[in-house]
Amino acid sequence: MFRFLRRRPIISAFLLLLLASAIFVRVRMQGPYRDYRVDQAWVSQAASDEPLLVGAAMRDITPDLAAYDSWVDADQNSKYEPDKGDTYEDRNGNGDFDFVWLGGFDANRPAQGVNDPLSSRAIALRHGKRTVVLVSIDSVGLTHERFIRIRKSIDQAAHGIDHIIFSSTHTHNSPDTMGIWSYRRLPFRFDHDYIDLLADKTREAILEAVGNLAPAETRYASTQMEPAGYVRDSRRPEVYDRLLGAVHFKRKDTQDTIATLVSWGNHPEAMGSENPLVSSDFVHYWREGVEKGLPEPNGCRGVGGLCVFFQGTVGGLMTPLGVDVPDRDGVTVHKEDGPGKTKALGENLALRTVALLANESKLMKSNKLALAAETIFVPITGTYKLPIMLGVIHPGWYDGNAKSEISALRVGEIEMLMVPGEIYPEIVDGGIESPEGADFPGEPIESPPIRPQMTGKLNLVIGLANDEIGYILPKTQWDSKAPYTYGRDKRPYGEITSGGSGVGPIIYRKGVTIIETLRQQG
Repeated sequence: MFRFLRRRPIISAFLLLLLASAIFVRVRMQGPYRDYRVDQAWVSQAASDEPLLVGAAMRDITPDLAAYDSWVDADQNSKYEPDKGDTYEDRNGNGDFDFVWLGGFDANRPAQGVNDPLSSRAIALRHGKRTVVLVSIDSVGLTHERFIRIRKSIDQAAHGIDHIIFSSTHTHNSPDTMGIWSYRRLPFRFDHDYIDLLADKTREAILEAVGNLAPAETRYASTQMEPAGYVRDSRRPEVYDRLLGAVHFKRKDTQDTIATLVSWGNHPEAMGSENPLVSSDFVHYWREGVEKGLPEPNGCRGVGGLCVFFQGTVGGLMTPLGVDVPDRDGVTVHKEDGPGKTKALGENLALRTVALLANESKLMKSNKLALAAETIFVPITGTYKLPIMLGVIHPGWYDGNAKSEISALRVGEIEMLMVPGEIYPEIVDGGIESPEGADFPGEPIESPPIRPQMTGKLNLVIGLANDEIGYILPKTQWDSKAPYTYGRDKRPYGEITSGGSGVGPIIYRKGVTIIETLRQQG
């Protein structure tokens, strides 16, 4: 055999290459942190009236565009197309173009400037000896292994941290943090340096938030949002995440605001698909308006502190695109995507939030913390099956499944369910249909809806939490084969960017189970 191979060097080289490729693929299929698991269920043992300690902190994670190549967009279409006259300045002299590729919409959208900064924001909560940190990151999405990396970079025991929960805001104007939207040209490119920056700054925010812990008074409020002027459901049936929730933490001694947590479901993509500017989208203007206030006319006083946004249920698909957004000036209506619409949407949300807290907030009576969190495995059969198997995105293959996580948190009378992707509001609030032409007709599987099964006085469902596994659809609405539902002429977008038809039922069952586990903690 060896003599045969020695006489045929081309065949030998091919077999060696094949063997090396097989080993490489096998290693990539393993993924990092393969043995990492989460399995927690507890309630704080201190008296319910013992103070809740709260701390907050923020770090800027805006990419420094001066560290990347600059470029000239000849036809102003926000795409790098050298065959159409686009040019770039090779600042580091490596003979290649190094851009910040924006995530969301289509690939090949290099940043040309910054509209507003990106940030990682953390709120730490401690009751008795139990501590949880909630983190919101201005990112289009981060996969599970990157959150695990940040957790493992912190000596949680030394800092008294029991668990860290992450969520991405899903802004479509942030660097590609998943490897999906970066411009494709061999060899494969991904900005690992930006991931390092994001991880380091997020770690700093977490530790500072824990270091800032102080006794707090907590108030909470919610309202039902009408879609008009705010959001559009771009896919039938029309079901919205109407719940806007707000939680206000103030220092007990000074009554100064520590932080305001806000949550609602809508894609931060009001800047539009041709936007070339880094931005946290309407989330920026919402947070800034709550913190600093808005000038007259039709303004408001800010509440101070740090405002932290957590994404809600955005599947379905919830979007400000195609929505006419009224300006707070009472005259202008923003029809076109871009900074004007983005600012108006965020400022309107800020006005609603400040008024809600001032007029309808309730004092939280219990300060107990309770947590239930576990590692789950999600079947992957859709578009991303091969990329996950090859470790290109979301590395780690577990016999047809991807490893992910689900958790539930209770803070006094507030309950939160954290799901690892973009869940459809039909699963959360009801309204699942079994339309003619769907691939799996019959009675809804994800029923009864999740939120009515939660027991808090304010029940928040937070998406893109601890992972981004794509859209989470009701199985009876899955529609990847013709004839398509509701008279469509092509496969809907949600199915293209989902892990598959089995994801919805799994996330639903695990969500209901984790809520019950939380309830059992007392």
